[in-house]
Amino acid sequence: MELKKLLIAGFMTCLCACNCVGEKPENPDDQQGTVTPPVEETFDVTVYKTSADKSYLFARSGFDFSKPGSMSPNQIVYDKTRTQQEIDGFGLAVTTASCYNLLQMSQEDRTAFLTELFSKDNIGSSLIRVAIGASDFCVGDNYTWCDKEGMQNFAVHSQDKELLFPILKEIYAINPDVKIIGSPWSCPKWMKGSHKYYDGYDESVLESEFDSWTSGRLRPSCYDDYAEYFVKWIQTMEAEGFDVYAVTMQNEPLNHGNSMSMYMPWKDQLKFIKVLGPAIQAAGLDTKIMLYDHNYNYDGKTDQDNYPLNIYADPEASKWAAGSAWHNYGGSVTELNEIYKTYPDKGIWFTEASIGEWNYDLDGQVGGKFNPFVLDEYSSVFMGTMSRGGRGVTYWNLMLDQNKGPYSPHAGSCKTCYGGVTINSTNYKSITKNAHWYHVAHASAVVKPGARKLDVNTSDFHSNFECQMFLNPDNTIGVLICNRQDKDQALVFANTQFTVKYNVPAKSLVSLIWQE
Repeated sequence: MELKKLLIAGFMTCLCACNCVGEKPENPDDQQGTVTPPVEETFDVTVYKTSADKSYLFARSGFDFSKPGSMSPNQIVYDKTRTQQEIDGFGLAVTTASCYNLLQMSQEDRTAFLTELFSKDNIGSSLIRVAIGASDFCVGDNYTWCDKEGMQNFAVHSQDKELLFPILKEIYAINPDVKIIGSPWSCPKWMKGSHKYYDGYDESVLESEFDSWTSGRLRPSCYDDYAEYFVKWIQTMEAEGFDVYAVTMQNEPLNHGNSMSMYMPWKDQLKFIKVLGPAIQAAGLDTKIMLYDHNYNYDGKTDQDNYPLNIYADPEASKWAAGSAWHNYGGSVTELNEIYKTYPDKGIWFTEASIGEWNYDLDGQVGGKFNPFVLDEYSSVFMGTMSRGGRGVTYWNLMLDQNKGPYSPHAGSCKTCYGGVTINSTNYKSITKNAHWYHVAHASAVVKPGARKLDVNTSDFHSNFECQMFLNPDNTIGVLICNRQDKDQALVFANTQFTVKYNVPAKSLVSLIWQE
């Protein structure tokens, strides 16, 4: 994508569907309705804008640089040599439920949808999350890739072979640099032991039989087998052409109640990572291991406070941990302050959030008032994570239907969740883009994999106005802005060669990108 080439008329059919700037005008002299060629205009800065009142939805426009020397009080002076953490990217989870919906679409429509989101010439989403085995958004019964006891029985499950693999192949054909974070909802049942809510660490208790997909603990005698399970899963995925960038050892390890779950307190992860890390290394794999993968408030379990810090404190365990992963269903992003401050060399990733009936309405109205969730969660998850050393964000389901499914029929699955987009199952054609799609689009369009966050001072701005800058590998500058104020905010970005002036509308998300 050439940044200084902005097609004001007819940017792309897929983006025009979400209120992109300008549609191709019809030629009034042509009774067949043939459109005139698009008018190409050149601008220095490309802008994407989404407003809380939906008057703009990822609308694209552009403007030119100004001369240097602005005296604006709202000026951000940046230096490209002052960089912070590297960014991996942003995206949504490719669950088998999402894959099922995508595969009901026509090939043409599906390709257009996936191209819009993943192509580097479009939005360029580059980070996704997949379940290792089933999740609460699978189609049918729970499963792993080794449901019959013994690792000799490891094999790709038919649901992943028939649903997940075809969609991943289409995504990788569009963008071969997409990275995967894999998370299991449970180990194979034959590896589980302990009483359902046992919190201690007595191996005689942990080795007891436990025949349930929900809760339970990993039996210490199965650590080697489970490490081999991870290795085989990674090897199989990569043999199919899917880059497994990282794994977490357990989705929501403090959640006893999901339809498919396993309790894995920090002492269990500390012991297991000492087996898993060497197994991944011995197999010649470079897949990272992320700790935790759960809520900021540790689900109210005080003995689990500082979960990743407890593991980092053990040098043998810490050396295998690339960092920690987080969800926002409880607590505040400020929990990351201490995590980042204490171990700034360890990565931080946000790996799951969902919108649903509890916090979002597809019509944008809650209690008769506009739901500002599109701004509040972006502020918390994207701006909040990135300002605390965050390297990437993945949201939950990429695509669900208007019935919020398909979802697992088992107790504990979410039956009130929305996807990043909603597809109408009566025709598998009509798509509604929800808040999370816009969040991922705004970040992915201007902050590219390998970007470095710039160290700029924005402390003088109001707390409801946030701005972050990034240096992309191609030397472009990407800017993320979240304005939750009731007023517009004038901004000037300055260096020695030129300035970038922009008036950020009230209650809006704005992304900017320019080539120096």
